[in-house]
Amino acid sequence: MLQVAQIRMHKEAFIKALEKRNFDAEQLFEEVLALDEKRRSTQQELDNILAKSNKLSKEIGMLFKSGEHEKANKVKEQTADLKENSKKLTEDLNAAIHDMEQILYNIPNVPHQSVPAGSSEEDNEEVFKEGDIPVLEEGYLPHWELAKKYDLIDFELGNKVTGAGFPIYKGKGASLQRALITYFLTKNIQAGYTEYQVPLVVNEASGFGTGQLPDKEGQMYHIASDDLYLIPTSEVPLTNMFRDDLLTDADLPKKCTAYTANFRREAGSYGAHVRGLNRLHQFDKVELVNVVKPENSYKVLDEMVAHVKELLRDLKLPYRILRLCGGDLGFTSALTYDFEVFSTAQDRWLEISSVSNFETFQANRLKVRYKNKEGKKELVHTLNGSALALPRVLAGILENYQTKDGIKVPEVLVPYAGFDLIN
Repeated sequence: MLQVAQIRMHKEAFIKALEKRNFDAEQLFEEVLALDEKRRSTQQELDNILAKSNKLSKEIGMLFKSGEHEKANKVKEQTADLKENSKKLTEDLNAAIHDMEQILYNIPNVPHQSVPAGSSEEDNEEVFKEGDIPVLEEGYLPHWELAKKYDLIDFELGNKVTGAGFPIYKGKGASLQRALITYFLTKNIQAGYTEYQVPLVVNEASGFGTGQLPDKEGQMYHIASDDLYLIPTSEVPLTNMFRDDLLTDADLPKKCTAYTANFRREAGSYGAHVRGLNRLHQFDKVELVNVVKPENSYKVLDEMVAHVKELLRDLKLPYRILRLCGGDLGFTSALTYDFEVFSTAQDRWLEISSVSNFETFQANRLKVRYKNKEGKKELVHTLNGSALALPRVLAGILENYQTKDGIKVPEVLVPYAGFDLIN
């Protein structure tokens, strides 16, 4: 959520920057600033009344003490009027704050200056590419056919048990999943991250805190009877661990990693491009979350990008990095780099990680602050990234490592999987 003080100071610059998202913020900013002005004037009036009421209360006490009961009762009548006024002003104040927050909840983050303008993924900017695209032998197959051939993933059985988009991994398919999870967590821990096991369901406040709610597109699974939500990513519980906290300078940075299953309704996703592991309702992912001082956040973003690069180099998968344009940028992000692995059998790029800096956007919603060395309270910056999302990584491995003798296992995964070939 944008800070009102920042909107007031940088209104024109923010309006211009949000045009990169094809978002017209001018009218909403005017409404926010008008409500904030009402909030401030109401707060001032309320403070004056409360101060006067306190003064009269002391006067009443002194009058009763001196035996001037008639004067005391007349002053008490004044305090009753002040109390009624203060009640009305408190209601007006809360209404102004509520209305202002409802507007702010629906204004996206201001893009970083490096974000290119654009309206869709076609306008994303390729900033890096690495790895050789393998030449597959005749008769190569897409991963969903390989999964069936080698009995690794059963999409039909998952459909029977739950529904489409909930595959069942079996045998060496399940082992390879476990190997990837363990490998990613091990690498993350070696890079200084602390591992957490977090809940797979969160409350509404957590959804609002990281920006998944208000959920305009209905992409989160909602447990209505308990008013809880299945997590779409472990970013939600990890970041919300610090909600309403006042951290110290020495507490930062907070480097968190977690493996979870994730759940997304993916409403409106149909067609061949979502076949197999390309788009699921339940999928595994290992996540990185950083909570840092504002002056360090873009350095940390670069470190996270370098870390994901290392994971993909170790797996020897061809990949590229895109800087997302304004039209493709996530609602809460100031700057996002997408990693895509090349699926040789499908002849297309598959997104396998997003690494993002949210600056103070999430922290303001979460009310996560820290006290700097000078004793001043500041909002932190939050960042997150996938390291990595498993389904498309697994798809890339199955397709790019297939041979006439079977599917080779990336060398770095062999110690975790316990085998080097799927046949």
